[in-house]
Amino acid sequence: MRKTKSKSRANPNSVDLRPRILVASGVNLDLLGRREPGIYGHATLQDLEAIASREFAARAELVFAQTNVESEYLALLDGAWAGAVINPGAWTHTSLALADRLAGLQLPFVEVHLSNTAARETFRHHSYTARLAVGVVQGFGINSYLLGIEGLLRYLMTNAS
Repeated sequence: MRKTKSKSRANPNSVDLRPRILVASGVNLDLLGRREPGIYGHATLQDLEAIASREFAARAELVFAQTNVESEYLALLDGAWAGAVINPGAWTHTSLALADRLAGLQLPFVEVHLSNTAARETFRHHSYTARLAVGVVQGFGINSYLLGIEGLLRYLMTNAS
């Protein structure tokens, strides 16, 4: 499993009040930039991390992770997160385990997809996790993640207890 943390601008002696957000990419997303660029684009996960870390550094602590192992993906979700932005890849359409875990954790999350799954093959039209999400963003390539992070941050601000 590949996991990286965004760089913090905060003083190491100060308390970090930014929400800690997991950005979790699932199966086959390690192939971004190489796999079917006509559908998924040319950007890589490293590109996403650089852009998102730069854009959201002042507002959130982003932790990026990608795995092709479903049990690792499920375990990732059970962290000290304020929320998550998830792209489960094909697990979106197949994993009852993922849906059950998200329901059990009651973690606020945004589901993102690079392509517009509604315009693709019929089997991609159903998401086991979308009904549990605070929002779904799809069809904007790598920007789907950025829009998802923005949406989640706004959700967390307006729904803070």
